[in-house]
Amino acid sequence: MPSVCDCLAHRFGNAADHPDRVRAYGTDMADAEWGEVRDALPVPAWLEGRGGQPEAYCHRQMIDAIFYVVDNGIKWRAMPADFPPWDRVYAFLRRWRERGLIAELHDRLRGKVREEEGRSPEPTAGIIDSQSVKGAATVAAASRGYDGGKKINGRKRHVVTDCLGLLLVVMVTAASVTDRDAARLLLPRLRTRFTKISLVWADGGYTGELVSWAKRKLQLTLQIVKRTDDMEGFVVLPRRWMVERTLGWLLNSRRLARDYESRCDTAEAMVHWSMIRLMTRQLARPRA
Repeated sequence: MPSVCDCLAHRFGNAADHPDRVRAYGTDMADAEWGEVRDALPVPAWLEGRGGQPEAYCHRQMIDAIFYVVDNGIKWRAMPADFPPWDRVYAFLRRWRERGLIAELHDRLRGKVREEEGRSPEPTAGIIDSQSVKGAATVAAASRGYDGGKKINGRKRHVVTDCLGLLLVVMVTAASVTDRDAARLLLPRLRTRFTKISLVWADGGYTGELVSWAKRKLQLTLQIVKRTDDMEGFVVLPRRWMVERTLGWLLNSRRLARDYESRCDTAEAMVHWSMIRLMTRQLARPRA
């Protein structure tokens, strides 16, 4: 029986040579979710005559397999047998990571979410923060460190989100890298990618000479949102709660509860995949 999948690998590649699978896991995309992802998928190089061989496995199955790994936090070799072979799924992720296709898919979905919320696809303001997580034994000593403030040995995720909490840029470093030092690398990336952004909110960890440096070098206003002296216990701070909520979203993916990746760029890719899954479900949700 011919496959009913409409992915590019089935229509123009060699995916029809492999059997279909029955979607049986909670992480599998529903048809509405797949419709959102399919329309945002980047065109592979082999389909545009830019080299490479036609892909041999269904794009929907590959993305479902990655979602399963990210959401459940399993080892690659522990992937269920009804998915494509684990090494083929990892090769798919590695190829998309190196060619920037994961970030391209993520950015297209973010633009669709912003438009559905009545906003421009390009943001004009952002919020910056960081999150330290413990590093597993697979994290190399060269890319891990000790965060004295959080008392965590591992890595740190530095993120900038928009005013909806959607990810704009992410950078993974050793946990010993301070927020100010990381911001000197992250903010230029943000300014290059989003030329309309002129305001970034931050917490007290970004105070000091960084504020004047961002204004002088990047024409960015870095506005510090601090707790006042009369605040006690947990208090929701303006603007900062949005990025903190995003960091909480990431920890819902078990693969991100701890850093297991041997490379920092793979860790950044896992953050993108977690946000892709979140935005896909948001776009497919029935709207009132």
